[in-house]
Amino acid sequence: MQRQVIHSTQAPKAIGPYSQAIRVGDFIFCAGQTPIDPATGNLVEGGIEEQTRRCLQNLSEVLKAAGTTMDRVVKTTVFLLDMNDFQRMNAVYAEFFPANPPARSTVQVARLPRDAQVEIELIALIQ
Repeated sequence: MQRQVIHSTQAPKAIGPYSQAIRVGDFIFCAGQTPIDPATGNLVEGGIEEQTRRCLQNLSEVLKAAGTTMDRVVKTTVFLLDMNDFQRMNAVYAEFFPANPPARSTVQVARLPRDAQVEIELIALIQ
């Protein structure tokens, strides 16, 4: 199977030597998105709720560029700076996956790029 690089101008540019996403067969593998506003290149203002929302909006735009949607997500990984933010992150996360949510892992990490509070990566099916 061939690899196809996926890029969205509506999501932040990669800040290192990686792709926003790679399509292989019927799957899209999205790199972790931090809460960077693609219009400004800066972290969004606010707390864990705003940062979670921006991560998921960025991922949604990458999926859109690949020809799929959040409804087709099969697995996510959430990286939290502080596990005490889990419930507030989870409330925003639920807005993006209101029915039949994907499998998920959530871990606390020591630090994230640009000192973000959250980063999210995912795997989805192509429609």
